[in-house]
Amino acid sequence: MGYTKEAVSGVFWVSGLRGSTRIVSFIKTLILARILTPFEFGVFGVAFLVLSFLEVITETGINVFLLQKDEEESYSYVNTSWVVSIVRGILISLVLLLLSWPLVMFFRVSEAYGVLLLTALIPFLRGFINPSIIYFQKRLNFAKDFWFRFIIFCSDALASILFAYIYKSAYGVILGVIFGVLVEILLSFVLAYPRPRLRFEKNLLFEVVNRGKWITSAGIFQYFFREVDDMVVARLLGASQLGVYQVSYKIATLPISEIGEVFGKVTLPVFSRISKDKKRLLSAYKRVSVVVFLFSLAMGSFLIIFAPFIVKVLLGEKWFDAISVIRIICLYAVIRTMIHPSFTLFFALEKQEYVTYVTLGGIIGLGVTVVPLVVKYGLIGAGFSTIFGVIFMLPICLYYVFKVLRE
Repeated sequence: MGYTKEAVSGVFWVSGLRGSTRIVSFIKTLILARILTPFEFGVFGVAFLVLSFLEVITETGINVFLLQKDEEESYSYVNTSWVVSIVRGILISLVLLLLSWPLVMFFRVSEAYGVLLLTALIPFLRGFINPSIIYFQKRLNFAKDFWFRFIIFCSDALASILFAYIYKSAYGVILGVIFGVLVEILLSFVLAYPRPRLRFEKNLLFEVVNRGKWITSAGIFQYFFREVDDMVVARLLGASQLGVYQVSYKIATLPISEIGEVFGKVTLPVFSRISKDKKRLLSAYKRVSVVVFLFSLAMGSFLIIFAPFIVKVLLGEKWFDAISVIRIICLYAVIRTMIHPSFTLFFALEKQEYVTYVTLGGIIGLGVTVVPLVVKYGLIGAGFSTIFGVIFMLPICLYYVFKVLRE
């Protein structure tokens, strides 16, 4: 039996989710840009740079692990997975509290200290989310996944805008994120099953951790590929320039990179189910790759043309430096989506290590170029460094695609 009908339905629902949430996120960014200054955005950015790093280095790969397992077999791992998530969240929160002051000194943004302390509450709460939400995707129930994530996203956005308006600072955005996490915890226990209990099996724990090591490694490398430029901008150019850069990055990548994410979420379970039929898998991979690239190219062209309008009319005069940066990062985002289907293919074939190797190539390209380019050209140089990074990834990615499809 084919999965074309389920895939088409999945594309519809996931596209609807991604499209609607990207619109909400775009509007949220525009409103927050009117309320907050680039410096406040930079303070928020520093806090999430740190939080994201701690989350990726402790990533367990639980979601992908449960997705790869047969459904009935995977049920026995839910309790253990939940306990691991809770412990992980507690550890991240403690580390964030301990490192807050040294980190703000490193980035030379003392105003971020209180924001970091408040941010420490986020991973603690996230640990209690029911891991069974992954079964929305596993069962190809994309409609349920749509409403679950859309409600959470809107709750986060509305709360962030409200609190930012009240406090006129980065604290408001953090409070909005916390509110969104609380909504996610509640809905995960109302809508997802099986519901976990506070118990775990030692042998299952070791299997989850061992199977997740490549997910962790890939996550760490992907973090550095995404955030090294932000770190360099924050350290060398300051919080205000970081704010401009991150808003530019978000506007440029939200509509483009999410195209790859949409198809990735839909095609991962489909690729997994046809993974034994390499001829069929190759055909599906080619079709997905072409469609993703064409959609990305169209969206990237639109953003490059209308970047001045977006900044001047929608963001305001204090964000004029973002125009050129948006255009450059659009080029990066279009090239980056060419790799998305390959990563989905690797995960479906349980070749997570290949994602790690490809991303390492991107880190090398980015790492070698980002500091000299930022020193010489500022934010423009940071944007170009992302393009160099993704160009380094392409040949490595193609090599492993040919490798897995020949095996």
